[in-house]
Amino acid sequence: MKRIVAAIILIIIAAPVLVFAEQASVVTKENAVREYCRFFAPVVAPVRYKDVLDIVCPQDDWYKVRYKATEGCIHRTAVEKRSASFTGSTLPGRGAGSVSESEAALAGKGFNPQVEASYRKKYPAMKYNLVDRIEHENVSEKEIVSFITGGGLNQP
Repeated sequence: MKRIVAAIILIIIAAPVLVFAEQASVVTKENAVREYCRFFAPVVAPVRYKDVLDIVCPQDDWYKVRYKATEGCIHRTAVEKRSASFTGSTLPGRGAGSVSESEAALAGKGFNPQVEASYRKKYPAMKYNLVDRIEHENVSEKEIVSFITGGGLNQP
């Protein structure tokens, strides 16, 4: 009988914690939950924009998170504790809810097509085509780690 009472008390105490656990949404196009809280730590789960993660606990500039059946770390800059909804809202020049994922991610970082247009107007001599080329370059994490260790640099 004592075990049953103890189990019920434990459920009553633990249930609110499980129900009200903090969550965060991924705010970058692609990212990763990592084995431990370091850049270039092994990836345990890839995540994408709007994926929802359960925050287990903060660790300095990182969050220890749970995503699906995996637990690991993600940097605080890759997630946002609250999520914004555009449903039912009307933005100037657009219909209700017509914000693309990339526009929302860029706007969250302070850069959007209007800002880019103003830069192009203000700085017409800049070589924007080179920026576009760099954006399409893909360098693997393995290559980055090799560059860091080969150059005797400290990992971030």
